Amino acid sequence: MTLTSEPVGAPATEGPTATRPRRDLQQTFRLLLATVWLLDAALQLQQFFFTPGKSGFSGMLGGLASGNPGWVAHTITWNASVVQHQPVLTNSLFAAIQFLIAFGIAWRPTCRPALVLSMVWSVGVWWFGEGLGNTLIGRATPFGGGPGAVLFYALLALLLWPSSGSNAPFVAARTIGTEAAKIVWACVWLALAVLTVVGSGRSPQALHDLVAGTSSGGPGWLVRIDHWSESIFLRHGTAVAIVFALFCVLVAASVYLPTSTRQVILVLASAAFVVIWVAAENVGGILAGGATDPNSGPLVVLLILVYWPLTDTTWFAAPAARRLESLAPAEA
Repeated sequence: MTLTSEPVGAPATEGPTATRPRRDLQQTFRLLLATVWLLDAALQLQQFFFTPGKSGFSGMLGGLASGNPGWVAHTITWNASVVQHQPVLTNSLFAAIQFLIAFGIAWRPTCRPALVLSMVWSVGVWWFGEGLGNTLIGRATPFGGGPGAVLFYALLALLLWPSSGSNAPFVAARTIGTEAAKIVWACVWLALAVLTVVGSGRSPQALHDLVAGTSSGGPGWLVRIDHWSESIFLRHGTAVAIVFALFCVLVAASVYLPTSTRQVILVLASAAFVVIWVAAENVGGILAGGATDPNSGPLVVLLILVYWPLTDTTWFAAPAARRLESLAPAEA
């Protein structure tokens, strides 16, 4: 299974060997990223986020300070107090910024400033809205969305920065170069491997409680899946964490493996994060209400697509067409 690399601005040929206009895969993936931002913005409009007090958005933000170093906790508490005093104004502003990012990324003339804004906003949300993704308190396991879903927004904004030229060998290489993109990929997956087994990441009780804490309020079929995953983590949580960490190391190395092997590993990685998104992240909590974002599952799958190996079969048709056109006058 391969995608076709389509460079920006490459014209379609005419005549019997005509090909369809070449698709800009980078723009396609940016539209998918914009769609996730749009969902994020829509979730920000839930009544919960406009509610003051401990049971509202400010209360949730304030709870993120617990366990963090004092200087980090202070900044999170300050942000929560600002939201507490002006819940409607601040949350309306938060939602507006996210809608602006979504539509800005989707529209080519505003794509670059929107991507910059998305990176800055993602870092701010990671700090104030996710408590640094729980990385400093040992609870940033990928099974719960660690090291923070918004970091994947920022990473994808960087990898999908508009640039001309071919998408080959994969879309992420188009912006920062093949070798740099491979290093980024390896670092991301090695970080996920480490986060899986540090702190409470490999604790069966912690993993069980992680799923149990998000399982209420969802539809019956999802609750049944949550109960299954809770039992798996409670009985085999440490083994699952270690196996998944080793798998993440394999995924990190896959970018240096032959294409066919890499494709198999990427399919398995996509399937793994779909399962995590449903069975551990509870579909980001969207179906239960009160979710701030769809969590990391869909974003990791999008990251995998950005690194999917490409082929350049359409490049071979254009030279042949030009040769036929050059021969036409002589034959006439």
